[in-house]
Amino acid sequence: MRRTRRREFGGARGLGAERGSVAAELAVALPAALLALMMGVGALSAAATLVSLQDAAADSARLLGRGESAARAAGVVTASVSGATSTSRSAGDLICVTASLDMRVGRLISVPLRAESCALAGGL
Repeated sequence: MRRTRRREFGGARGLGAERGSVAAELAVALPAALLALMMGVGALSAAATLVSLQDAAADSARLLGRGESAARAAGVVTASVSGATSTSRSAGDLICVTASLDMRVGRLISVPLRAESCALAGGL
């Protein structure tokens, strides 16, 4: 019986030069995929916070329109969205409230959020 010696080329199909390329590609792609995932979650969180900020501004404008104190109206904004600030102004028959917040997404990115709402002065 004659034994034949099989030639070794680094694999069954001769792909020795590409050995480990999947691991290298994964090492490069995984941080990028994680960064994209984190940015997506941050964007959804910012959108949800903006909706809450808009609702708080509308509630605050209604309170001021009914004649409540400015401190109580500002307290509604602060209680609804932690760290938010508000300013109010009169524009004819309307009282407008602007609520704002600098939201941090991760450690490096700060997203300024701003919502404005107006209500009729003397409204019910």
